[in-house]
Amino acid sequence: MSADMCHYEYVLDNDFFISIDAPEVQKGKLHVDLTVKKSMGAFVLTFHTEGVVTVPCDRCLDDMEIPVTTDDELKVKMGAAFSDEDDIVVVPEEDGYINVAWFMYEFIALSLPMKHVHAPGKCNKAMMGALSKHLRTSADDEDYMDEMGENDADTDVEQEIDPRWNDLKKILDNN
Repeated sequence: MSADMCHYEYVLDNDFFISIDAPEVQKGKLHVDLTVKKSMGAFVLTFHTEGVVTVPCDRCLDDMEIPVTTDDELKVKMGAAFSDEDDIVVVPEEDGYINVAWFMYEFIALSLPMKHVHAPGKCNKAMMGALSKHLRTSADDEDYMDEMGENDADTDVEQEIDPRWNDLKKILDNN
């Protein structure tokens, strides 16, 4: 490797996720290859992350594994005070270093799907039974809810609008 390029390797395990104390991911086993390249007064950090994280299923709350493969980039430059704006992180010159742990965690968390659910039929059967029992409604309950919804809609239309809203609408109409 050239003098203006460095390579680092990290193994992120359960201890990493415990120490970072973040809500999204609590367990995992990942390998991170970090390449640091100096380029025109800034450092370009390139992260390649592969592995698996363990998160709770949104449906049954049992742990489930999600594979992670992500490539991310972070630009860092030296400056007077710390700043994390736009797409460049400024590190104070007196410090002279950056802790990349939180950035690695964020890259992992952002790579995860919004919804964490087991494949169909893989959720905890006892929990799914309890959930199904509480979500199930009878035909009588549905009729009652339909009637309530219709009555609520009728009363909303019949209610008089507060005159202050009408004054505000006049202002909007003038613009």
